[in-house]
Amino acid sequence: MPGTLTDDLEIIEAGHGGGTDIPAGGDNDDGGSGSGLPRIPERAYYTVVQLALAGIVMFFMALTSSFLVRKGLGSDWVSFTLPRVLWVNTLLLVASSATIQVALRQIREGAAAAFRQWWALTTALGLLFLVGQLLAWRQLAAQGVFLATNPSSSFFYVLTALHGIHLAGGIVGLLYVRFRPWQRSRIRQVTAAGMASIYWHFMDGLWLFLLALLYLGR
Repeated sequence: MPGTLTDDLEIIEAGHGGGTDIPAGGDNDDGGSGSGLPRIPERAYYTVVQLALAGIVMFFMALTSSFLVRKGLGSDWVSFTLPRVLWVNTLLLVASSATIQVALRQIREGAAAAFRQWWALTTALGLLFLVGQLLAWRQLAAQGVFLATNPSSSFFYVLTALHGIHLAGGIVGLLYVRFRPWQRSRIRQVTAAGMASIYWHFMDGLWLFLLALLYLGR
């Protein structure tokens, strides 16, 4: 399964750090003065994010292809009503894309306190989305719809679970951006926040695609 944003950040820094202390000031423009270590270009981090997202796209496209092929194979595909809480969850996730964009603007303008508030709100909305997904599973279970009930329900559980796992990875990334001590880092917090926002928007768009697939493909 493709890695999370936090893993990507750590891989890049491990590959360039060599176990040497990083000077205070982070990802500044002086070429890493104070330690002699070269500055890592920001585009290197964004390239890793793009590669990770490409891997996730291929992963979910393969699942989508399996979904469509399996649906057309036989008469055992039984449709069911999607839990209404999914629509509330969708609103929460769309709202979180708006709040993370506000947070990104705040940190770019140097408003650290406002950034922390909007970033925390984004994290809370992401957690509420995951709780809502669990509630959706409970509602289906109450209706007697389980993972092994039929192929349709199996794909619902698998697709929502895999998206939830990737979104949980995004939440870990949000916490990483918020609480890491950035004074001794090769990468600025604003750069990490920008990478996290790209991943988060992608998770939002991916969920909208999956919801449409599950709703129209019933």
